[in-house]
Amino acid sequence: MLKDPVDLQSVRRVLVTKLRHHGDVLLASPVFSVLKAHAPHLEIDALVYADTAPMLTGNPAVSRVIAVDRGWKSLGWLARAGAEWGALQQLRSREYDMLIHLSEHPRGAWLARLLGPRFRVAADHPRAHRWWKSSFSHLYPLPRNGRRHVVELNLDALRRIGLQPGEQERGLCFVPGDEAEHEVERMLGELGLTPGGYVHLHPASRWQFKCWPAAKTADLIDQLQALGERVVLSAAPDADELALVRRIGALARTPFADVSGRLTLKQLGALTRNARLFIGVDSAPMHIASAVGTPVVALFGPSGEFNWGPWQVPHRVVASDHACRPCGNDGCGGGKVSDCLSTLTVSAVLQAVQDLQPR
Repeated sequence: MLKDPVDLQSVRRVLVTKLRHHGDVLLASPVFSVLKAHAPHLEIDALVYADTAPMLTGNPAVSRVIAVDRGWKSLGWLARAGAEWGALQQLRSREYDMLIHLSEHPRGAWLARLLGPRFRVAADHPRAHRWWKSSFSHLYPLPRNGRRHVVELNLDALRRIGLQPGEQERGLCFVPGDEAEHEVERMLGELGLTPGGYVHLHPASRWQFKCWPAAKTADLIDQLQALGERVVLSAAPDADELALVRRIGALARTPFADVSGRLTLKQLGALTRNARLFIGVDSAPMHIASAVGTPVVALFGPSGEFNWGPWQVPHRVVASDHACRPCGNDGCGGGKVSDCLSTLTVSAVLQAVQDLQPR
């Protein structure tokens, strides 16, 4: 394993891999921005899952976004082998000088060996096999107390090779794009809303144990609108998320604007960017709000705000003082319901809204 820093002037092309979920990919965006700021000549490619690619497309620091389709796993062995071989050949054609691998995914070790870049950077994961660790030239340590924001953990890969990120370089980057902006402008017009004239509420997560109860969300909507706010509610086009929205709608006493299941990720970003405030749980939309600079009220339960909290944006975190949190479990006892989240009060969320944006 090499100990010396890397002379970025000797590097022409870099591949950054982040084979994780949407929020994880967005929280890796500062790696691209910082690299490009310190070495503008670099071509920096991203390798991500296909469904997460919109988190990085349009980012001015990213040269190419190369996608791995999760659906390959369901193909027959011959079709999957063909897809994998095509992806490998595409990566090989880029002739990378450096690989920065930002997860424990075993694909990173294989790529480090098969692509043969001179510099190969990854975290020193304690549970990783010796073969995996020996695939990389530069390993960086993980904090033992676990209380480090994921953005900083990603940037540690750059610190390991001798690049110290400046404070103003660490922001998230999400680019909705003109098409999404125009479509959201049209939607807002149909709803009788203007930019800055509404609160964006995204109550759902792909993980049910991160969701606040429907009854409390409905009560929050009613109380916000009683204060004169207009609330726009969104959710992914997912059966569970849409079911949660229907429960909220049945319980709310006041009508709200509902765009659930109608937005692409880019349109979601445009909707959030034009909002006065974003309210939501620990989820990718909360990170998108941080990236587009919209103030955030975030509700946290079994996940830790010191790892996953809103990044470099005005915000308030609403969380309980349960001694067991953050546990990371799939609800208390694995029951999909997290007491530390479900017991958060509507008044606490309203107070956070008022503290963040006093009227």
